[in-house]
Amino acid sequence: MGSTPPNSPGQGPVPEILPPGPVASGHPTSSYNGGGYTVAPTPPPTRPRRRFGAAPATYVLMGINCAVYLLMVFDGVNPFKPSMEDLMRWGGENAGNVLILGQWARIVTAMFVHGGLLHLGLNMWCLWNLGLLAEPLMGSFGVLAVYLLTGAAGDLLSTFRNFGWPLHDPNGVPYYPVGVGASGAIFGLAGALIVLLKSNRLPVPPEELKKLRRSVIYFAAINLVLGFSINVGTRAFGVGVGVDNMAHLGGFACGLLFAAPMIPRIGSPRSTFNLRLRTAIGVVIGVLVLFGFFIKQLWRY
Repeated sequence: MGSTPPNSPGQGPVPEILPPGPVASGHPTSSYNGGGYTVAPTPPPTRPRRRFGAAPATYVLMGINCAVYLLMVFDGVNPFKPSMEDLMRWGGENAGNVLILGQWARIVTAMFVHGGLLHLGLNMWCLWNLGLLAEPLMGSFGVLAVYLLTGAAGDLLSTFRNFGWPLHDPNGVPYYPVGVGASGAIFGLAGALIVLLKSNRLPVPPEELKKLRRSVIYFAAINLVLGFSINVGTRAFGVGVGVDNMAHLGGFACGLLFAAPMIPRIGSPRSTFNLRLRTAIGVVIGVLVLFGFFIKQLWRY
C-alpha cells in the first residue's frame, strides 16, 4: 500500500486568515495619551507559531505510525522487509482473519503498520504534505476522523476484494494477502481536499486554489495509475511488489463522500462548520457499518 509523494501540497504556506490590524494615521488604535502626546504603546513580542500547533493531528498520526514501526524493529522485525507473519502479529489484516475469525479491529490497526522503512517513509511524506494542507480546512478532529474512517473504508474494500478473488501460490493454493499501511487514509485525505478546495468560502485567490486542487488531483491520479501498473508488471514478470489498489480506491471514494456535506473551517462560522463535520462523520460511519455488515454476511454464502 505504498505511494509516492505529491508534488506541491504542503510545500508552501498553509492558507490561513490573519486578523487585520486596525491602523489610523500610521498608529494602532490602541494608542494612549502620555505626557501630552499620543504615544503608541510598545507591542509585546510575538511568539513564533510552532509547526506542531499548526497541525497537531497530522504530527500525532505520523508519530503513532513511526512509533509502531520502531517498536516492531526493536522487537526483532526486519526493518526493510518484514515477514507476513510479523506484519500480522503487529496488526496487519487479511480477509480470513477479518471475516472468518472476526478480528475486525485489524481494519483499524492495519493502517498504522508498515512493510518496511521505505513504505513508512513514502507514506509519512505524503501524510505530512496533505495533512498540513488539510488541517486548517477541516480542523484537527476532522483530520483524525478522515484518517481513521477513510483508512477503514480502504481496508474494508480490500478485504471484500481479496475474499472474493484470493491470490494463488505456485501450487494453485488460494491465500489471502496481508494488507498494511496508511495509504488508504492518505488517499482519503486527498479525496476530501479535492472537494474542500473547490469551496468559494476560502479567502484565497481563485488561481491559487486551482493550483492547489490540481496538484492534489494529479497526486491521486498518478499514484492510482502507478499502483495498477506496478501490479500488472508484477503479475506479468512474476517478481515485484504488490500494491493494494482497492485500499487506495476505497479510501479515496470515502474521502469524497466525507467532504461532500462539509465546508472549510476557514471562512465559515464555527457552529456551521461543526454541524457539517458531525454530519459527515455520521454519514460515513453509517455507510461503513452497512458495508461491513454486507461483507460479513457475504462470506457465509
